[in-house]
Amino acid sequence: MARIAGVNLPKEKRVLVGLTAIYGIGRSISMKLLEEANVDPMTKVQDLTEDQLARLREKIEKMPVEGDLRRKTQMDIKHLQEVGTYRGYRHRRGLPVRGQTTKNNARTRKGKRKTVANKKKAVKG
Repeated sequence: MARIAGVNLPKEKRVLVGLTAIYGIGRSISMKLLEEANVDPMTKVQDLTEDQLARLREKIEKMPVEGDLRRKTQMDIKHLQEVGTYRGYRHRRGLPVRGQTTKNNARTRKGKRKTVANKKKAVKG
């Protein structure tokens, strides 16, 4: 079983896709890592040799991934909130941060809300 940066890579997938299971590594970075480590991107994770795994681990250790990257992201958001920026305010309120409209959409950020029926006013008479 291939374990890199504290993450078990899916063994039935190709290495190019399998590396994307690590937080902070996408397809393009995965491709660059494989070129630098001299590993064929089409090989399956289960077919990797110990030498290839060691080279990949060495390259990935130099990058911020998983816990370090998550911590840095949270600290950046916390900094925006403390400074009082507009983006920090949007993060704190749970609203879209990048300028999206919220009149009709933004359910992912705002959450599902229940509608409250209008109360009928008492008739004076």
